[in-house]
Amino acid sequence: MNPTVAVLRLPGVNCETETLAACAAVGLRPLLVQWNDAPTALAGAAGCVLPGGFSYQDRIRAGAVAAKEPIIAALHSLAAAGKPILGICNGAQVLVESGLVPALEPGRVQVALAPNADPGYECRWVHLAADPTSASPFARALSAQGPIPMPIAHAEGRFTSREDGLMEALQHAGQLAFHYVDAAGEANGDYNPNGSALDTAGLVNPAGNVLALMPHPERATWLRQVPFWLPGPWGERRRAAQGRLDLLDGPGPGRVIFAALARAAREHAA
Repeated sequence: MNPTVAVLRLPGVNCETETLAACAAVGLRPLLVQWNDAPTALAGAAGCVLPGGFSYQDRIRAGAVAAKEPIIAALHSLAAAGKPILGICNGAQVLVESGLVPALEPGRVQVALAPNADPGYECRWVHLAADPTSASPFARALSAQGPIPMPIAHAEGRFTSREDGLMEALQHAGQLAFHYVDAAGEANGDYNPNGSALDTAGLVNPAGNVLALMPHPERATWLRQVPFWLPGPWGERRRAAQGRLDLLDGPGPGRVIFAALARAAREHAA
């Protein structure tokens, strides 16, 4: 039986439909869970996804209000059990604000997703690569594939910390799972869309099973979602598939993230 993965809908989230479809595309049984359901609604799940959007209108700080919901506390139990948790964009902000990442000290908020270095909303395609030092199952899934294109859509996506040296320590520990790179896979600040420290696009907890990811993999799960103009191998595949619905309905670059989620969920299915 395919494992059940909860997709948590918080007030203001607007990417749950695409996220449910992406989970189903990799053989999971996605279950939509509401923010005001009892925390026990997550008890039987083999994992959880927090989709993107604008929970509580991004009041105070993005994700700060949603992180105080009782159901978020239940995620700590899932994380401690080794079950995969994926937070996408606003979901990543909730994970940071709840202390689920980097989780060096339980419940303590040590990293922020601050406003972009160039103030404003960034909505465009970027490339990201897995950090070779990361043991996270999410990073391992990308490590052999080279740079992967995905779209971003955020105004507060800059990973940073007030603690001197913390981001460098997290990189040394393999917790900076994904970095922004150029289309050739090279680290280049010109391709960092928000000024994130060390070009960080994704941050995990010490065990690697909880991922706060700013790009939107659910918006790149099918080849038809890839822009026609995109450079590199994925753009070439998209152009070659023009007029072929069977090919356009095939996997896109973001599906690898959900495939990694599915593998981890199967290992921890109740």
